[in-house]
Amino acid sequence: MPDTLSEQFALVDGLVGDQPEAWDVAGALPRELLAKLGAAGILCAEVPAAFGGLGLSCGANGALTAHVGSHCSSLRSIMTSQGIATATIRRFGDKGQRSRFLGELTGGQLAAVAFSEPGAGSDLSAMGTSVVSEGDSVVVTGEKKWTTGARYADMLIVFGLDEHGLGAAVVVPVDTPGVHLEPVANPLGCRAAGHANVRLDAVRVPASHLLGGGGQALGMLFTTALSYGRMSVAWGCVGIVRACLDAATRHAATRTQGGVPLADRQLISRHLADLLVAEQVSTQVCEHAARSWTAGSPDQAVAAVLAKHVSAGHAARSAATAVQVLASAGSQDGHVVARAYRDAKLMEIIEGSNEICQLILAEHALSLAR
Repeated sequence: MPDTLSEQFALVDGLVGDQPEAWDVAGALPRELLAKLGAAGILCAEVPAAFGGLGLSCGANGALTAHVGSHCSSLRSIMTSQGIATATIRRFGDKGQRSRFLGELTGGQLAAVAFSEPGAGSDLSAMGTSVVSEGDSVVVTGEKKWTTGARYADMLIVFGLDEHGLGAAVVVPVDTPGVHLEPVANPLGCRAAGHANVRLDAVRVPASHLLGGGGQALGMLFTTALSYGRMSVAWGCVGIVRACLDAATRHAATRTQGGVPLADRQLISRHLADLLVAEQVSTQVCEHAARSWTAGSPDQAVAAVLAKHVSAGHAARSAATAVQVLASAGSQDGHVVARAYRDAKLMEIIEGSNEICQLILAEHALSLAR
């Protein structure tokens, strides 16, 4: 396994190369690539070395996530899913579950996290998926939508409600009878991230797959998973902004218009300045969230929401700016800024839409004023 952050960056660079454009157009990532990155610990880099992981700090994992995101948001999406899965197992799994499932996920297996349902998005308390204990088994019934990475996954971390209305998270191997996957056709962005709708028809798994025995408070269960996901998406948006800044500055420095480089045109210079500001602000707010997470701050969940909201907004605006600077040069399907334009819009929706984030932040502001 790579030991330093620079070695992890180099491993990603070597395995990814210039392939993301083709992956985006084809709508698929190579399964063998994901297995290699998983076995190298890249996809869930915060998992401690005792479980086969890299044991990166929250901040270092964020930097790695941004680096992957600057290459390919679809690949970063898989990284986010794997990270949410392992964070959930680490937080709620017992000793045996942590040893078994974390070891599998740092050994090359892949996990997808089944949250959203047709009638339950950000309001996860409205979920209809049931996780019912029956003797030495658990029976899972429900329908999940837009499950990132499900097409590549070996296991699903399914969130639902138990027979007492309490939260439950259960590990469901995708080859279990009753698990049905339907790929999401032609997604707007992150086209190669393996999104699928999942139907669970009375799926029976051993009781040992129910993390921590179930019965968790909904707030604690969902906040842990969502906070990790929001921070990972936020760092991925930093990567999007960096990719847009790089593409726009390179183009503006070499493309001439009226005999002078675009970069010498004041209106274009303004765009480049906006991109730099977006990169700096997004990085700073993500670093703040990472410090809050590491310190166990009471405001760590709010800091994650703030980071996600700010970075997603900057990513969407930066992608539009980069397309404007590159014009036709960046308008071909699969091009880095064309991908960013589509991918970044999804970042304003997933892990809490802009509006949901604003409601959470407003509620926090009101709490400070009381």
